[in-house]
Amino acid sequence: MIANKPFEPSSNLADQAAQSADEVIRSTQRVANETLDNLAVRVQDIRHEASPFLNRASEQANMLAQRGVDAVRDTSQQLREKAHHVSDSTVAYIRDEPVKAMLIAAATGAALMALINLVSRSRHHA
Repeated sequence: MIANKPFEPSSNLADQAAQSADEVIRSTQRVANETLDNLAVRVQDIRHEASPFLNRASEQANMLAQRGVDAVRDTSQQLREKAHHVSDSTVAYIRDEPVKAMLIAAATGAALMALINLVSRSRHHA
């Protein structure tokens, strides 16, 4: 007579397959963790390697900004000095040639008024 025994080899194969799958999962997790750890170390290394370059670039940017500020300050000072010189020259010219200065001022005012009238008329017609 044939006895009804559970088919053990089949269940044993399933257990072995499950165990193999668990080992593969653990192995994959271990490899993934090692890869991430290596990647983190490499990123840290790159950060340390790049730090001097970034510091140098920052210092150069600061120097260029300071040069720009200095250039603006120097140019501003030069413009103030030139404006003061022009003002002094104008006062001296008016003192030396008052009639000519008045005629030049009147002619300049008339020319400006004519220009303003011309511009305002062209806007009204447009």
